[in-house]
Amino acid sequence: DGEGLPVSVDVQSVTDGVQVQVSRIPDGVAEYSVWGLKLPSLRQRLFRCVAVRENDDGTYAITAVQHVPEKESIVDNGASFDPQPGTIHGTVPPAIQHLTTEILAEEGQYQVLARWDTPRVVKGASFSLRLNVAAEDGSDRLVSSAGTPDTQYRFRGLTPGRYTLSVRAVNSQGQQGDPASTQFSISAPAAPSFIELTPGYFQITATPRQAVYDPTVQYEFWFSDAQITDIHQVENAARYLGTALYWIAASVNIRPGRDYYFYIRAVNQVGKSAFVEATGQASNDAAGYLDFFKGQITESHLGKELLEKVELTEDNASKLQQFSKEWQDANDKWNAMWGVKIEQTKDGKYYVAGLGLSMEDMPDGKISQFLVAADRIAYINPANGNETPGFVMQGDQIIMNEAFLKYLSAPTITSGGNPPAFSLTPDGKLTAKNADISGHINAVSGSFTGEINATSGKFSGVIEAREFVGDICGSKVMQGVNIRATNDERSTSTRYTDSATYQIGKTITVMANCERNGGSGAITVTININGQVKTAEVMPYTAGIPAMYQTVVFSVYTTSPVVDISVSLRVGGQYTTEASVWPLVMVSRSGNNFTN
Repeated sequence: DGEGLPVSVDVQSVTDGVQVQVSRIPDGVAEYSVWGLKLPSLRQRLFRCVAVRENDDGTYAITAVQHVPEKESIVDNGASFDPQPGTIHGTVPPAIQHLTTEILAEEGQYQVLARWDTPRVVKGASFSLRLNVAAEDGSDRLVSSAGTPDTQYRFRGLTPGRYTLSVRAVNSQGQQGDPASTQFSISAPAAPSFIELTPGYFQITATPRQAVYDPTVQYEFWFSDAQITDIHQVENAARYLGTALYWIAASVNIRPGRDYYFYIRAVNQVGKSAFVEATGQASNDAAGYLDFFKGQITESHLGKELLEKVELTEDNASKLQQFSKEWQDANDKWNAMWGVKIEQTKDGKYYVAGLGLSMEDMPDGKISQFLVAADRIAYINPANGNETPGFVMQGDQIIMNEAFLKYLSAPTITSGGNPPAFSLTPDGKLTAKNADISGHINAVSGSFTGEINATSGKFSGVIEAREFVGDICGSKVMQGVNIRATNDERSTSTRYTDSATYQIGKTITVMANCERNGGSGAITVTININGQVKTAEVMPYTAGIPAMYQTVVFSVYTTSPVVDISVSLRVGGQYTTEASVWPLVMVSRSGNNFTN
């Protein structure tokens, strides 16, 4: 920390094996401070510096030998490094550490080189290795077992699969130390899970990422100006760039404002993954491009010739110079340029105007240039005595009378007027006083403060309004039924078809208005809504009352777009009975919630 004392903090995550995120940054810790990572699987190793040599490039070469703390006490006490135990079972072999594997291809099969070490050397010790492969049923099957006195071993003739390697030390008495295990897979890598595209000036940098970091994986990069719809045609339609961990596609043909397509797949010693497509564009920073071209121009021979100052011998002087050069450089590349420039001084200030043509060999190839150095550039069509320019560039602005463009890319667009009637900012904010849009509008959210006029529309979410003008409940009066008989039954029916294109919930309510006009027989009403039935006996006979009325109500909630409704009326008894029914059907929707 700031006082020069060691401080320990908790590690929250380790990314790609090189980036460490800690719970807090101790006070006083400066950039490039020394730090160490403590893990249960890591053991601290100490080294004694033997020599330090400074190299010509400012770096240092350090020669050191590994230091074993136990060695000091052994030497000080006059004991040997390999003490003979009092019993043959007294020395336990050391544990295995730093076990690693490396997969190598070998004529359609694969070999794995395993390496490890131990914290101390034991005389006469050897190492026992067991290699298992995961079977289809999830169990482990022994592939090979071996013994070696060395700290490395090579397994040959392996086939693709998921393997587990265990190594343990064995002393001369057959005692075994603690084993160390590692898992590895002989298989083609998974496809990149994410591709980061970084825009630049006339370039795009593609950096693939794996879901799980694998140091043996690299990537093939393929590039195309157009999208390839059939991923199996990438090798035929795209251009192969190379194999690396990342790739910078840079060319003057990579233009801003256009989509370019990368097709990337992971590769290792075993095979290749499927292609993953990524779409990117070069930088759209106009100011940055101007600075970029500034460097390109000033580094060219023509730019240096036009912009280089010539010291005039006196103040208020003028010089007109025409130049024409053609030469072959040391690399047998031809360059040529022609131009004219005027230089003047006035009151101690330098002024220049000029133009030039050149053909030069640049790192990207042959470049032809037409450069103009002036405070003002204008084009005038003198037809019919016209003196008004159609195009003027003055300072850092271009003024045009009229323009017809096939394609325009601009971070900011502002119309005339004060305030402007139309503006579009780099953050995507569009402001317009009046807009007539005849096409499609796709918006995530928004608000309207005025009136919206539309002929039709669909809403898949929630609609909330303070007031509705128009119906949200549909109804129909069904055809009535009348009976005058002793025993008879008649019915009326209708079908409701929802106009919505998807299933939407609604409540179907039938109100059967019944009337008894005479007779003493029983009257029964049955309402059927899409198979759900309600039956009720209504208006029991009462002597002395010539007419009776009753309403039977039945409601059903359904999401079916088609609803069949029927109402039947039945009379029965020994005497003639007269009855009738007039059903009313209502269909309603509501987003309200009812609570007790």
